[in-house]
Amino acid sequence: MARVADSASPLHLLAGIGIVVVGLTLITPFAFEALGDNAFMAATIPVGLLAIVATRLAERRQDGRVLWFIFGVAIVLRVYALWFDPLLSSDIYRYVWDGRVQANGINPYRFAPADEALAFLRDGAIFPNINRADTAVTIYPPVAQFFFLVVTRIGENVTVMRIALLGAESITVLLIVLLLRRMNRPMTRVTAYLWHPLPVWEIANSGHVDALMVALMLLGLWIALAGHALRGAVAIACSVLVKPYVAPVLAGIWRPWDLKMPLVVIAVVALCYLPYLSVGWGVLGFLANGYLTEEGIRAGNDLWLLSVWRLVFGEHQGDVIAYVILAALLLLFLGLSVARSADHAVASRLAHINMLLLVTLLLLSPNYPWYFLVIMPFVALCGSAPTWIVSIGALLLSEQLDWDFYIPRMVTKSVLFGGLLLAWAAMAWTRMQRTADKGESA
Repeated sequence: MARVADSASPLHLLAGIGIVVVGLTLITPFAFEALGDNAFMAATIPVGLLAIVATRLAERRQDGRVLWFIFGVAIVLRVYALWFDPLLSSDIYRYVWDGRVQANGINPYRFAPADEALAFLRDGAIFPNINRADTAVTIYPPVAQFFFLVVTRIGENVTVMRIALLGAESITVLLIVLLLRRMNRPMTRVTAYLWHPLPVWEIANSGHVDALMVALMLLGLWIALAGHALRGAVAIACSVLVKPYVAPVLAGIWRPWDLKMPLVVIAVVALCYLPYLSVGWGVLGFLANGYLTEEGIRAGNDLWLLSVWRLVFGEHQGDVIAYVILAALLLLFLGLSVARSADHAVASRLAHINMLLLVTLLLLSPNYPWYFLVIMPFVALCGSAPTWIVSIGALLLSEQLDWDFYIPRMVTKSVLFGGLLLAWAAMAWTRMQRTADKGESA
């Protein structure tokens, strides 16, 4: 068997894996509809594992045929996922609604969708599918709102919104390729992103606005790494105004005691919020009023590290506040360490930023897989074991409580983040062994 594998060309093996990836993707919607979220995970997680093997094979062949094949499979996967209605999330209906509300001259932070003031905007395709329609105004920051408004002027439907987000993803893919070239790494490593199931289902199918966030983040990094840090900070600040948890990336392009960049970021935030300030603090939307409670953050129930601590030592009054303070201090310390790093090589800076994002996800412990799209470019750019583990493990969060046997969130998060900690520990042990070996040889 090994001889057969050795004699087969990487291209043929890659083609075989591509066929299996497409096959598993073809059955995924039907498996989900028939058997629920556990079947979805059972179909998508193997695709993630196959993406690791495919990336290793693709790195060995860098000719044009391989790239065409990689992109061809990626297009097939996305067109197919686009064909189905969103399977795991209804967030995109809110995007279309927010765009429609703004087009009618109404501040999207003023009314919940079910408010009678917006009754004249209701229809049978978008309004019935909006989640939290009667309890929450929009949660999405202003750059996301600009995007919703522009896209819905082309078409007020889910398909147009998803195509627009695929357009944002295409910018991400282009920037991944350009960064790989800048680092003198095989462009075929883009396979890691293109064949990974997470962006296929969370962008092409569910149409999450995180695709815009990632594109702006990577654009900012590309500009900053080319020597234009302030311009890059503008793009990254816009990324933060799509989804705030990308903010630690700014540490990767900032230099301590440089006051210009913080001022630029503050100015961008202020200018973007300015059109919506008629509602005052209401611009924070559902985030301030309900999201932190709904996601178990205020109570600490869904913060994985805190939950593990409570299992061992019990729950104590004020432990959430203590956790938040310690988490903020840890991120601040790591951010300053990255900012002060003397290693300005592109690969090193991207690796540091990747680490910051992984720590952020560990500390925030998101409940949904699409939050992990932020690390997807680094699967191709850095390719570290922790990044692969987290990106594939995020698929374990693809759960719908009204479906089949429910795996407790504490279990899935323990697999996900426990795997991350083990990977970090293994990397640290390997470095220690190498250092010891060098010391003995000297």
